[in-house]
Amino acid sequence: MIKVHPTAIISGNVNLEEDVEIGPYSVIEGSITIGRGTKIGARVSIKGKVSIGEDCKIYDGAVIGEEPQHLKYAGEESEVVIKNRVIVREYVTIHRGTAIGTMKTIIEDDVMLMAYSHVAHDCIVRRGVIMANCATLGGHVEVGEYAFIGGLSAVHQWARVGSYSMVGGLSGVSLDIPPYTRASGQHALLYGINTVGLQRRGFDREVINILKKAYRVLFRSGMLKREATELLMREFGSYQEIRHLVEFINTSKRGVARDAGGKV
Repeated sequence: MIKVHPTAIISGNVNLEEDVEIGPYSVIEGSITIGRGTKIGARVSIKGKVSIGEDCKIYDGAVIGEEPQHLKYAGEESEVVIKNRVIVREYVTIHRGTAIGTMKTIIEDDVMLMAYSHVAHDCIVRRGVIMANCATLGGHVEVGEYAFIGGLSAVHQWARVGSYSMVGGLSGVSLDIPPYTRASGQHALLYGINTVGLQRRGFDREVINILKKAYRVLFRSGMLKREATELLMREFGSYQEIRHLVEFINTSKRGVARDAGGKV
């Protein structure tokens, strides 16, 4: 059964699937699909071309699908794609893509966006990511699966935050943060492997120890990047985590954040 509050405004090509709820004073307008069981709170704005999956929760005041904050945006029909079981807390903003990027802003399954966080145009937020209050992504950012971005942190346009990494609160990320690592600071630096986060996600102790060795080779050995990555592939290339880490570093376009020093 679909429940739409009488004060809500729905216009355009809007498809509401079974058990969708729309709260008071929300505005749903454009080419929009909302999947089964998704709950939309009060005063939510969803506009443009937007697809929202099943069992999502959109809290009061969120704005999804607004035009991107990009001076070269020319009104192209870009979109926002939100997949299943995504939590969007109060006053989160998620903007559509642009022709300069992929034309899509994508939020994958099981993501949690805490209050006042922002996902800009052409971003990809992978499965299981958590963005704490007021965390902000510039355009074209990619955040890997199960990464955590702390409150009041900002990620620069085109930067990447790797899978299973953790960015501390009040951080400024201008360079890529490798998978499995911890980073923080005004100009974010690396502080070793995200050991606690990996343990919570069920990584074996052996794999965590191998990642710590890899970190020391990459960031504390003084070796050139090519030498370090080749050594890791020779010694530990049988581990998919090492292959993923090496590929991330080798494909970095902005460059990778530096080590801050101290114990891993």
